Amino acid sequence: MSITKICCIGAGYVGGPTMAVIAQKCPHIQVTVVDLNEERIAAWNDENVDNIPIYEPGLSDIVAEARGRNLFFSTNVEKAIDEAQIIFISVNTPTKTYGKGKGMAADLKYIELCARQIARIAKDNKIVVEKSTLPVRTAEAIKSILDNTGNGVQFQILSNPEFLAEGTAVTDLLNPDRILIGGDTSVEGQKAIQSLVDVYANWVPADKILTTNVWSSELSKLTANAFLAQRISSVNAMSELCEKTGADVNEVARAIGMDSRIGPKFLKASVGFGGSCFQKDILNLVYIAKSYGLNEVADYWEQVIIMNDHQKRRFSNKMVQTLYNTVADKKIAFLGWAFKKDTNDTRESAAIYIADDLINEQAQIAVYDPKVSSRKVLADLDYLETRTSEKNSANVTSFSDPYEACASAHAIAVLTEWDEFIAYDWQKIYDGMQKPAFVFDGRNILNRVALESIGFIYQGIGS
Repeated sequence: MSITKICCIGAGYVGGPTMAVIAQKCPHIQVTVVDLNEERIAAWNDENVDNIPIYEPGLSDIVAEARGRNLFFSTNVEKAIDEAQIIFISVNTPTKTYGKGKGMAADLKYIELCARQIARIAKDNKIVVEKSTLPVRTAEAIKSILDNTGNGVQFQILSNPEFLAEGTAVTDLLNPDRILIGGDTSVEGQKAIQSLVDVYANWVPADKILTTNVWSSELSKLTANAFLAQRISSVNAMSELCEKTGADVNEVARAIGMDSRIGPKFLKASVGFGGSCFQKDILNLVYIAKSYGLNEVADYWEQVIIMNDHQKRRFSNKMVQTLYNTVADKKIAFLGWAFKKDTNDTRESAAIYIADDLINEQAQIAVYDPKVSSRKVLADLDYLETRTSEKNSANVTSFSDPYEACASAHAIAVLTEWDEFIAYDWQKIYDGMQKPAFVFDGRNILNRVALESIGFIYQGIGS
């Protein structure tokens, strides 16, 4: 099948950038991204392309090139579904907050709603692609809905998980390590796989396009995130031991990273991992393992999450202890709120939980992040439902200038590894702070020797 029209349901962190790159690389294909969130679609269509809702280096340029040519953002979901030959499902799959599997299982209600909508609207054969991160065998449920509530048309279900790292999503899309496509082993299933292979083949080398069965594809995404998160929790566990023994975790990580069997990636000790995927996917993996009675497997992977939560608590506890066991009414400046640099995504950011702990201790939090709004900062804290929104507003203030955020502060916590933090005039920051002036480097990005020569009391992770 020659593909000329693609629809993506969901204009978020995965759907938006992925479809923008497909549109740029496949000018012969009309790509329509649909979402019921009118504000989000309006932002994608903003005349000033710098105002698109997702910040990723290079993304605005790609959107500017393709938007209006063959890339469209719309709230007309039905029209896009009806016209498309391939429909990507890229909606949110949060961890369940209710019922069976609460706190671990993926909530698939949005996936099911998409499937039912596709089944209701489709009048001709469609290829439906799982782009959201889903538990293994979700395709089976989607196919059951489509086959039993549709209009007699034929659906082929493919799994095409994303392997994007926020902050480098555009690079990851343009030069992927691999494209994974899982589908049915039937003749029709293989034809559907080839149709999607042909789309990616417009810019991805053939040896980087891997095809599997659906179940292998679904599970590969969960496994990849689990392995990456495991490395972070492993080095963070060692960081605590380093602090007790006098070792330096950065030196340890460098030494073991030079082992070709291990490699250097994801061995950076920090305050802990965040983002939309790692915790959610590992908890999902734990739930799946438990549902099959694999309790030892579940316990193994759950420990990755336990270690990550411990690292966040350890960081906030260390701040309180160092600041003479009280932070009540003290101003603590947060440099960074996004879960990592080069993104405006704050989901599961360590900064949220560190702030929550310090507000419980009556601290005054001053936040600076170059890409995160004050409204988002407060919304993240309100989402925890730890206290009233009025209390959060009274204890947290966002600043558009980092020097203002740090002025008169007792301590600074570096919680996102934005490059600009390294280049600051730290002498100027020190001069404007309360003395003694503390820096808690939760990302180990600053020069300890330089800061201590100014007069800062510096504390990093694992050294």
